[in-house]
Amino acid sequence: MEYLAQHIESLIFASDSPIPVGEIQACLEETFGLAFHAEEIESAIRHLKEKYQNPEHAFEVVEIAEGFQFLTKGAYHGTVSTMLKQKNKRRLSQAALETLSIIAYKQPVSKSDLEKIRGVNCDYAIQKLLEKELVTITGRSEGPGRPLLYGTSEKFMDYFGLRSLKDLPQPKDFKEPDQMIGEQESIEENLNL
Repeated sequence: MEYLAQHIESLIFASDSPIPVGEIQACLEETFGLAFHAEEIESAIRHLKEKYQNPEHAFEVVEIAEGFQFLTKGAYHGTVSTMLKQKNKRRLSQAALETLSIIAYKQPVSKSDLEKIRGVNCDYAIQKLLEKELVTITGRSEGPGRPLLYGTSEKFMDYFGLRSLKDLPQPKDFKEPDQMIGEQESIEENLNL
């Protein structure tokens, strides 16, 4: 088939994980209504691998996890690493920090429980925390509607330099004078006298 390699290339590019030959074969057969032999698919993949060995390309086709995937060539790992670090260092919004702290202390917690505590919709904050991989979906509640439950991830621990959740500050730690920020108001100021 003409342009077989390009169709395979598009499947490898579009796949978010290594795509096996069998899956490539099934996609092509469903798309074109033709039978494809594994040998011709493997031959087209070898052609793609050779094509991307050329130094003008910053990425290559690599066989991993019993499938094929585009990966950046080793010479460019430093540049990509810098970009990923910069993306991950972007500060969390106040809403995301509040949502994350509730999840950390109350996990596993449902979105409705988060919203009860915060008093506002948490959809956007949860989505951003999931994208940054600071929280994960830990399962479903047994309650009505079986809502998703959220908890912190390993990346959360790395991000905040924690060995375990036991290292989180305890509420009693916030009441100690050396943990307070600013000057404490006098009793008269609190009573507006």
